[in-house]
Amino acid sequence: MITKVLNDWRSRPWWMNLIFYFCVYMTILYMPFDLFYKPVAQDEEIWFGFTLTGWWAKATEPLHWLIYGFGAYGFWQRKAWMWPWAAVYSMQVVIAMVVWNLLRADGAGLIGGLVAGGLFLIPTWALWRSKTIFQPNQDTESLQTTTE
Repeated sequence: MITKVLNDWRSRPWWMNLIFYFCVYMTILYMPFDLFYKPVAQDEEIWFGFTLTGWWAKATEPLHWLIYGFGAYGFWQRKAWMWPWAAVYSMQVVIAMVVWNLLRADGAGLIGGLVAGGLFLIPTWALWRSKTIFQPNQDTESLQTTTE
């Protein structure tokens, strides 16, 4: 089992593994909890920086669940359709971080939004440059050279 996990870890760049395992966590653990156990009154979903609450949030959770599920599968199998869509979604997160911080009364404002958005630009840029990783039959050695 450990060998399988290590081989899987080596099949992608380390930063992509972090995104992959985050998608797996969100798909298997968090989204089912959020959808089926979290009370509607406590529900919040962020879309493009705008916060949806209550039943609007609950209604859009399956969309987030699908996004994380497809992300987990796409990163796991390094599917060609992940490029450019993973980078596009990640760029949406950059925009959402800026908008969310501007709209929230207790948010960090423009500076906080730019800092948060700037941090998310790092994986966005890496995903944009990762086209060769999402090719069929990519081997581990060529992955190391494309990410260094």
